Amino acid sequence: RWTLVLESGGGTPKARAALRELCDIYYAPVVSFVRRWRQDGDEDASRDQAHAFFESVLANEKFGEPDPQRGRFRNYLLGAVKHFLLEQRRLAATEKRGGGVAHEPLEEELHAGEGLDASVFDREWALALIGRALGDLESEMAAAGKSEQFAVLEPWLDGNADSPQAEAAEVLGLSGTAIKVAIHRLRERFRAKVRAEVVATLQDPDELDDELRHLVLAQGAGEQG
Repeated sequence: RWTLVLESGGGTPKARAALRELCDIYYAPVVSFVRRWRQDGDEDASRDQAHAFFESVLANEKFGEPDPQRGRFRNYLLGAVKHFLLEQRRLAATEKRGGGVAHEPLEEELHAGEGLDASVFDREWALALIGRALGDLESEMAAAGKSEQFAVLEPWLDGNADSPQAEAAEVLGLSGTAIKVAIHRLRERFRAKVRAEVVATLQDPDELDDELRHLVLAQGAGEQG
């Protein structure tokens, strides 16, 4: 989310709030990637490293030198995480080899993980954006006095409702036609909010459809795995 990134520099209360929001939004994708990076199945260590990454971001009060011209924030953040992990690996190797004496990092250390499959990161990224869109939609419905309607119709947003629409219609006091219209409208609002979340992470809005396709495929691949 380039707007939040650009707001997050400077150390003002508004900047710190923006930075913390970024960390909250993308915590799960970072943890998942760190877990894949480590390849040792140590969940606690993976979370510790993810916390260390975000702590370094908060301590520096910015995400490196953010530039929306770099394109997709998804790629930018993944690059920042990789850089952090490589630096940690380099420092650990330096301490092992020389007890704190500086050494030039080995070529394989510098490039370790550069080709690591980022599908887990992308899947969690997609879920994070969907979660934000869903939360925003729930808040919007609550503000309109439609909390019950949202709670009843939410299962139809992903097409996995396990009860007939007639039951939902009865709960909400709607006709068969009205419940279909209500579900359609809720889906349309949800799609619009997902698109808004995704486009906020892009420098070029024309990349929206391509990015959506990529994230849908990433989410589907993760579910199949």
